[in-house]
Amino acid sequence: MNEHNDPELTQAPARKALGQHFLFDPNILHRAATAAGPVEGRTVIEVGPGPGGLTRAILKEGVKKLIAVETDPRFASALLEWPEAKDGRLVVIEKDARKVKWEEVLRETGAELPAMMISNLPYNVGTILLIDWLKSGNWRGEMALMFQKEVAERICAAPGTEHYGRLAVLTHAVTRPHIAFTLPPGAFKPPPKVDSAVAVLEPLPEAERFPHLDKLEQVAGAAFGQRRKMLRAALKPFAKKHGLKAEEWLKSLDIDPTARAETLTQAEFRRMASSLAK
Repeated sequence: MNEHNDPELTQAPARKALGQHFLFDPNILHRAATAAGPVEGRTVIEVGPGPGGLTRAILKEGVKKLIAVETDPRFASALLEWPEAKDGRLVVIEKDARKVKWEEVLRETGAELPAMMISNLPYNVGTILLIDWLKSGNWRGEMALMFQKEVAERICAAPGTEHYGRLAVLTHAVTRPHIAFTLPPGAFKPPPKVDSAVAVLEPLPEAERFPHLDKLEQVAGAAFGQRRKMLRAALKPFAKKHGLKAEEWLKSLDIDPTARAETLTQAEFRRMASSLAK
């Protein structure tokens, strides 16, 4: 594959409003591109390619089709000039990723499924996109996503740990997540104020995925909204909205009303959500 070193592309300044922080180190980019497993012969979606460092790393690994979604016209137009864009292996979409209809894009581009998601996500939209992808269908495969380290820790946290909360409950409902590696601010241009980390999320087998994610998100949000309170108090307003008495509801599900949200297992959160989905 041809090497690209377009000064206008690589030197275009990051825009703070778009949450841009760029990676250029080829070793780091290779690790990010392969963190979720081999991409050879696969479809990959990349959000926020920017100058294209990670884009190039993914292409070098033999991806069959790479769909790059970039909202910044400076970078989208430059990527369209790459030979891989002209031969169809690289599909560049200039759009806000939050507005993309992923299944439509995959169908229109003739992509093979499931699609991997590999991205150095813009910090200001990363969590929003992740929740959307967690709720998506079987088109979504393995994910390797760069976040602020604290966000990655919240994604991967286990019950009883400092970072355990709504995001971890949702993530563990459909994937098996772990942090692949962390990076200091100096690895990026411009450097962010905090460390970053790549979180890898492997889809659970279909039979193990929890189907009622909207209900799970609601109950986890209510429980962790007052995380220092016992569940019978934290969930009292939420239960009332559903015509339930919190303590009786929890006992009927074999959940201790005096426990706190941070101690609940995935199975216990699933029991609460399932009871609301009936």
